[in-house]
Amino acid sequence: MAYNQKLADKIREHLLIYSDDIIEKKMFGGLSFLYKGKMSVGVMGNEMAVRVIASKMDGELEKHNVRPMDFTNKPMKEFLYVEVEDAKDILYWVDLGIEHAKSNLK
Repeated sequence: MAYNQKLADKIREHLLIYSDDIIEKKMFGGLSFLYKGKMSVGVMGNEMAVRVIASKMDGELEKHNVRPMDFTNKPMKEFLYVEVEDAKDILYWVDLGIEHAKSNLK
């Protein structure tokens, strides 16, 4: 699956402050950004893939541009697809993804 390179570039811009801790890796048929080895956000096709802590999932799923990540035909725990409507929204989703990654560091 190809991914939206412009969206990936915009995500990279927001991740610059974490640059020493970010690794890019091709995953899930797209591009993922790992914070200290933990998947946080990515790009699949024209959508963002975002990891969200469990306590925030229900609230985020209520948004009209968000759906469960289900590329295996089964919703994946703590993963969302987001159709980005505005470049300003990217920072919000990146922050949620980083929050999830930090919550799983030992």
